[in-house]
Amino acid sequence: MSSSEQRRRQLAREKFERQQKRREEARSRTRRVTAIVAASVAVVAVVGVSAFVVAGKDDDKGKKSEAASSQSPAPEPSKSESKAPTPPMKIDKKAKYTMSLKTSQGDIAFSMDAAKTPETVNSFKALADKGYFDDTKCHRLTTQGIFVLQCGDPKGDGTGGPGYNIPDENLDALGKAGGDGTVVYPPGTVAMANTGQPNSGGSQYFLVYKETKLPPTYTPFGTMDDASLKAVQKVGEAGVEGGAGDGAPKKAVTVEKASVDKG
Repeated sequence: MSSSEQRRRQLAREKFERQQKRREEARSRTRRVTAIVAASVAVVAVVGVSAFVVAGKDDDKGKKSEAASSQSPAPEPSKSESKAPTPPMKIDKKAKYTMSLKTSQGDIAFSMDAAKTPETVNSFKALADKGYFDDTKCHRLTTQGIFVLQCGDPKGDGTGGPGYNIPDENLDALGKAGGDGTVVYPPGTVAMANTGQPNSGGSQYFLVYKETKLPPTYTPFGTMDDASLKAVQKVGEAGVEGGAGDGAPKKAVTVEKASVDKG
């Protein structure tokens, strides 16, 4: 590989990580501002609601305009901001599970190893069982430097999540990082998106359709079958709307139905 190609890939990875960090910071500010506004309304309506009064004491009141103007919301809330409880463990940790996605661009399926990523698999099954992923969009495609299709956000804009975080798992599955701090995520890999902070995964995940080098900080928890990989590759080949290298896929991908089955 030429030095210019290596440099291009390195810059793409660095951009990806900077975006994740900016999104986390902006999301944190936005959630704090929302809590302050909710507290003010609650105090006016119900004088005795002490929980909202406490939330209204946040010291970031002056950051409202900055949060509102941000164009890079976080893909997931940070662990400290989680509100919903994690699903109780109900899967068989010795079993294999398959997540099947009926999408507007064809069926996509990937196997999941509960022994290596039990928290991730359990969360995905719990969410799928209640229809969380149904009628959602794969909102992000990258075609330069890294090659992934990102899905799992019910809002479809990169800001949604289930309200809780799951821990990182299986981070050593792809080997030790090289001198550039990255490992190879092979085509067909399915891994968790996160904010750039440890243990900040939620519901967003990405499908690797071409060899991609990233730091080993994204939980690899699934593997697509050949037909599914080809379906995602076709989306990648069509490119990003407007010809950019990172954005909404030109071939819109809607997950019409998602299910997780044992075996």
